[in-house]
Formats: sequence, C-alpha cells, structure tokens
Amino acid sequence: MAITYLKRAAKTPDSESGTAQQVVTDMLATIRKGGEQAVRDYAATLDKWTGDILVTPEEVERRTRDIPDAVKRDIEFATDQIRRFALAQRASISEFSTEVMPGLTAGQRLIPVNVAGCYVPTGRYAHIASAYMSIATAKAAGVPTVVACSTPYRGEGIHPQVLYAMKVAGADVIMTLGGVQAVAAMAFGLFSGKPADIIVGPGNKFVAEAKRMLFGAVGIDVFAGPSEVAIIADESADPHIVASDLVGQAEHGHESPAWLITTSRALAEDVMARVPKLIAELPPTARDAAGAAWRDYGEVALCDTREEAASVSDRYASEHLEVHARDLDWWLATLTCYGSLFLGEETTVAYGDKASGPNHILPTKGAARYSGGLSVHKFIKTVTWQRMTREGNRRMAQVTARISRLEGMEAHARTADDRMDKYFPGVAFDRGEPVKN
Repeated sequence: MAITYLKRAAKTPDSESGTAQQVVTDMLATIRKGGEQAVRDYAATLDKWTGDILVTPEEVERRTRDIPDAVKRDIEFATDQIRRFALAQRASISEFSTEVMPGLTAGQRLIPVNVAGCYVPTGRYAHIASAYMSIATAKAAGVPTVVACSTPYRGEGIHPQVLYAMKVAGADVIMTLGGVQAVAAMAFGLFSGKPADIIVGPGNKFVAEAKRMLFGAVGIDVFAGPSEVAIIADESADPHIVASDLVGQAEHGHESPAWLITTSRALAEDVMARVPKLIAELPPTARDAAGAAWRDYGEVALCDTREEAASVSDRYASEHLEVHARDLDWWLATLTCYGSLFLGEETTVAYGDKASGPNHILPTKGAARYSGGLSVHKFIKTVTWQRMTREGNRRMAQVTARISRLEGMEAHARTADDRMDKYFPGVAFDRGEPVKN
C-alpha cells in the first residue's frame, strides 16, 4: 500500500480526554454522597441555574407557546422522520420460538428497558435534533418512561425549541440539568424517582466520561467523543461540496476531526485550498470551532487505489462517512467500519444530523469497529427462554451430566441426575464418571 498524508493531525481524539477523568470522578463521588442537593449545587455553580429542576407540563406549554408555527412544523416533520425510521427498525426484529430438538422448545423475547435517560446538549449550539433523535427512538422501541435532560440556556431554562422537540418526541419527565450532574441524576433516579436503565445522547468530554464511568451500573448507547467526519472522494467528486461538508462537521467543536481520503491528488490539493476560505466565511462561533478542528485534527490521505482508500477508511472507523465516488454500490458492499454512511454527494451528514431518518447519535473514536449508533435495538433487551418436555430430558440430561463431569462440576451433573431418576426410574443411563475431588 502507498498512502501519502498531505495533511496530518497535530492531535488525536484522545488528546484532551485525560483532564476530564479526575473532574468527573470527583463530581460523581460528590453526587453519590450529597444526592439532589449536590446536583443543585453543581447546577448553580456551573450553569447558574437555581430554578426548578423538574419541568412541569404547564411550564412546557408556557415556554413553547410563542415558537413560530413554521418552526414547530419543521421540528414535527423531523421528529416524524426519525420515528418512522425507528419503527421500521423495530419491525425488522421479531420474537420467535423454535423446536431445537424433540421435546425442547426455545425462543426469543424482545423487552424494552423500563426507563431511558436521554441527554440533550445545549452549549455552543442548541441541539434541537438530539432531543428527537434519542427520545423518539426510545419511544418507538416501547420504553415506558423516558427522562430527558438539557442544560439551561442563557439563564432561562431549557431552550424553548429543544423543549418543544422533547415534548413532540414524547418525553415523560423533563429536567433542567446539564453536564455530569444531569447524567448522574438520571443514573441515580434523582428528582424523578426513576433510575435509568440506559443513558443515551451526545455531549462534551465530561458527559462522555460520566457515561463511561457509570457504564455497568447503567447501560449506555456508545462511548462517544467529539463528532467526526470522513469523506472518501475520487476524481469525479466536486471539490467545493467536499470542502463544504468537511467544514460543516468541523463546526461541531475544537476537537472534531475532519478526514479526507482520496485517490486524486488534484482533488486533495483543491479541497485543502478551499477549506480555510470556507472557514473564514463562517460566523465567529463556528469559525472559531471549525478553524481549530481543521488545524489540529484535520487529515488528508492520498491513496493509490479505491481498495486502499476503503482500508484506510475502515481504520479510521469514522462516526460519519461520506462517499463522493463512482460505483457507490461497490463502496456500500466493501466498507465495514463507520457509524453512518452517506452515499453520493446528493446526501450529506447534515441531513442525517437533522432530519433524514437514521439516528445521528453514533460511535466515535474508533468504536464503529464494534458498535453501531443509537437505534431501537439499544433500548431493547433480546432475551431467551426455553421449555422442555419430560421426554426431552432423556437425551439432554445424559449429555449435560457427562459434560458437567468432564468439567469437574459434580453439582451441575446431579441436577441432571435428579431429573433422570424422577422421570425415568430404573432406566440405566450413561451419566459419566462421578467427580472424585
């Protein structure tokens, strides 16, 4: 393989994660000890919020009534897109039962978790889409209780449009909380009285670290870091569209990687010349974020062949992966590691981020090698069951007793012996050699 990096990142997605670990460790310990008062203290100190944590239905109505109808329609449309895709995902999996041998029937049940915690960030931007991405998907999975949290916005509680998205998506409990204290409150059931079985949603490095530390006590969607984009492009790609899409995702934050993988040096050089100009044209907040992201985390890899490009892409395992190249079916069949795939210039990550249907809460930092993004499957436990006739025990009990004794597990074997003795009295079975030691 001959891969030439025309631009290398000065940092990696893990470069800034170390500082978060100690901060989150201390905060979780304080909240475990101090409970709701500790959460209130953090909300006051970090977010300048001293108002009510729980948002009543009346407050939701009051704070969303003045949202323009056109904005409401857009939020409703996008929520419906996410819900429809999630319901299709739910329909793609089913319960079943099968007779695996005469007398033994086994099956699968799909059981939603009882409580899901959905975190909706509001920092540099008001992430309206993250509300319906998580909440509507949980509801499509059949979760009975969804607890949603979002950071107070400019001292006035949850951003009204985020609040409306939470309502439309079907949140059962809404709390004005952000950051680590929100994740901890959902995990421990503070204020709501309903500890979450799973916590989902994007957030900054502190939110991501809190989810990581609480994993095990609760489920989580993915080990998430800063948003990422990779674009595979050949000589047929439009350099302006490619550059625009790289910048479009770099605006997420200072630590958001943007990677170009291409088989065309001319395209690569053209894109690299365009990106700084597009960043310079952004408003100040986005310009600051995208500029730092491209400077510190941007990479451009030049490959000899499309097979090489696919291999490089799979190593990146990007959260979002766009393909601007010929023969899209080949790329769809070949690529294996990505959070969500966008085939052809007609689609773009922004569509997936906001309204097209598939979820935008996706694995980062290489987790796409082993995990997909948020879906109804994350909220559903796939559990198994079995039932057996007494006649079915005739063979199963013998095999189980013999294997158990081969492993040295006499007590296991005797549970099978007891059934043979009860169901088939007087019958001589080969039960294996009893364990002596």
